[in-house]
Amino acid sequence: MATHYRVVIVGGGTAGITVAAQLLRYSKGFEQAIVIIDPAEDHYYQPLWTLVGAGVAKKEVTKRPMRSVIPDGADWLQQAVTNFDPENNSVYTNEGTEIHYDYLIVGAGIEVNWDAIKGLKETLGKNQVCSNYSYEHVEYTWEVIRNFSGGNAIFTHPNSPVKCGGAPQKIMYLADDAFRKARIRDKAEMLFISANPAIFDVKKYRKALEKVLSRKQIETYFLHHLIEVRGDTKEAVLENLDTREQQTMPFSMLHVTPPMQAPTFIKDSPLADDNGWVNVHPHTLQHVHYANVFGIGDCSNLPTSKTGAAIRKQAPVVVNNLIAAIKEKPFEATYDGYSSCPLVTGYNRLILAEFDYDKNPQESMPFDQAVERRSMYLMKKDFLPIMYWDGMLKGIM
Repeated sequence: MATHYRVVIVGGGTAGITVAAQLLRYSKGFEQAIVIIDPAEDHYYQPLWTLVGAGVAKKEVTKRPMRSVIPDGADWLQQAVTNFDPENNSVYTNEGTEIHYDYLIVGAGIEVNWDAIKGLKETLGKNQVCSNYSYEHVEYTWEVIRNFSGGNAIFTHPNSPVKCGGAPQKIMYLADDAFRKARIRDKAEMLFISANPAIFDVKKYRKALEKVLSRKQIETYFLHHLIEVRGDTKEAVLENLDTREQQTMPFSMLHVTPPMQAPTFIKDSPLADDNGWVNVHPHTLQHVHYANVFGIGDCSNLPTSKTGAAIRKQAPVVVNNLIAAIKEKPFEATYDGYSSCPLVTGYNRLILAEFDYDKNPQESMPFDQAVERRSMYLMKKDFLPIMYWDGMLKGIM
């Protein structure tokens, strides 16, 4: 293993693998000049976890060995980065390895903070407390849904950025459908607890989702978040973000989306902005202080939804601008904040939200994507995983 690389990529998730694959596929001179640093044994396709939690997919199909997705021509250092020294073009790992770079790409994802909600860690995976944000526990969501017999079914969205911001509500719509199929929906009180001020940021899709909420008779508590779970007594403690008043709700099912944050090793580094995210230019993705550093994906401070679809549009911008930097040419590639959220609204129904920094729809289909469609559900369920494994991670899309 070399100690100096032309390009060091921190993170072997969607962002890191996609950028490495594109560099190797479309540019010469990067073979054995790229290292991906990530300690994980496995790589996950997390967007499918919603359907695993709804009993539609098997979690095993969402996991592959990390070695199998590392692009040919790139090295893999299976260690964890602990420190950045951008003044000296170096990164340090938990095993004391120092790697020097000409260019650095940080795509280290987002950190799930299970400890941020009191009592959650102790009761997750039992007492009808579930979460689709955990590979270990995602199947328990379906166990809770299929064994539900009545009472409060609570679904939460935290007071923090999250990856795939639509996922907290998708499983709620699917649970509603499952309860109706089991003929117990009249025994359920469906409750959505969200720190956000509305069901969705983009007006067009918000209006469509408000109709879904009305049709499904789901009660919403906006500007509220979950602060404590009492698993033994099946109680959820909520806080009003405006008044700081607290209230306790009983539950028969609690699906928790945990708070998330920038990875600690980024938050404590010179690369971070005041909130801990990699501080990049919103259109070029180049670091605002270090010209040979780029950020991409969930760990960056880009003001858009943190999704795999966003990374698909960000990756070629990083690749093209990095090559321009090497050639000492002006940047021509720009990112407009595009992100997408396939909002599953039930079994065989989906609203495909696509939008930019300005919250304007950027639809790619020749029809109104705010309408629930079976075709879009099948695209998410069957086509997008293929596109991910055989397209994005191969540098093709």
